[in-house]
Amino acid sequence: MPSILPSLQSLVCPYCYQSFTPRKMMWRCTGLLGPEGAKCPPERDRALSRRFGMNEALPPVFTGGRLSSLNGWQSAARCPRCKDASTQRICPHCHSLLPVHFDKIDSRLIALIGAKGAGKTVYMTVLLHELMHSVGRRFDAAVVGSDDHTRSEFAKRYEETLYRQKVLPGTTRPGQAELRRPLVFKVTLDGRGLLRSRDRHTITSFFDTAGEDLISKESVDLNVRYLRGADGIILLLDPLQMRGARESAKPGTRLPQADAKTDNPVNVLTRVTDVLYEAHGRGPNRRIDVPVAVAFSKIDTLWHGFAEGSPLLGEAPADRPVFDQSDSLAVHDYVRALLHEWDGTQIDQIMRKNFADYRYFGLSSLGGNPTSDNRVDPRGIHPHRVADPFLWLLSRFDALPSTKG
Repeated sequence: MPSILPSLQSLVCPYCYQSFTPRKMMWRCTGLLGPEGAKCPPERDRALSRRFGMNEALPPVFTGGRLSSLNGWQSAARCPRCKDASTQRICPHCHSLLPVHFDKIDSRLIALIGAKGAGKTVYMTVLLHELMHSVGRRFDAAVVGSDDHTRSEFAKRYEETLYRQKVLPGTTRPGQAELRRPLVFKVTLDGRGLLRSRDRHTITSFFDTAGEDLISKESVDLNVRYLRGADGIILLLDPLQMRGARESAKPGTRLPQADAKTDNPVNVLTRVTDVLYEAHGRGPNRRIDVPVAVAFSKIDTLWHGFAEGSPLLGEAPADRPVFDQSDSLAVHDYVRALLHEWDGTQIDQIMRKNFADYRYFGLSSLGGNPTSDNRVDPRGIHPHRVADPFLWLLSRFDALPSTKG
């Protein structure tokens, strides 16, 4: 491949979801003493402050200063002020430090969206915990945070709260979407099952929208950049916000309260569909081709009404490190039938008419009802099929082997 091609390839920042070419990439000084004894003083980075409310004093950023390259990719640059060499590459838009090997490995941006009360933050926490543990063991996968913010934020704010304090996290703060920084993880899979001799690395970025950001067209627009840049979408819907499912819920189930900031799943899906059409410039006769996993949460509250042998009553096959398409399609068909029982026919109609690549899922993040004081059930966290939507997306990205459906 000619060395000029990498500089023309478009990249998408996993933090602000804006695109740029490698030649536009910027660098951050190390802040250490340079070879001539000069040292760059730290300063507030206005781009980070504006985008994410981060006001920490950091070494300055710079452009150019090419020092070395590898196969056409610039791997280091020299600060023009202190003359020290730096390998810290940053996004030219938001000035976030880009993951190691960012421009050499797959980068897949996943937007997690859904209405208020669907349980997005709990789901994301449990999903990532499972990927790092049981699912990771099954696929011989290593899942690690790609930056200090992700590692610290996930461990202290998400995992500590839910798994150690046993408290459900608070609602994601609405509005100010610019200030919510995605969590970015590097997923490394054993490449031997993919007809490759080397491991397969994928950068995944999770952006957790606030449910209130999906109530009106104006608030949805706050997230249009994230939806435009997303390679895949997990749309989390609460079946208990649908009349038919509410009436079938297990006795004692905590039902979502209707208020001005809560909307039904059909309206949320309609607004998301409109924004995706606008973001991708699709005409009225072209369906959206971004893969969308439509996942219905809190499915444990409805188990008692499922027919014996329902695929939603069992776990996904785990005997091989592959995504089982047959099992997934069985779940898809079962959930699609349930939509008609739940008065959710419109959801299926919207998906069929507007999306070229989608699949239905049913899952439970906790495996049981939380207590009245918003704590985890004393019996613990017992997730059910939480990884299915994410693994399906990986299979659509050819980052994970799968069986034929």
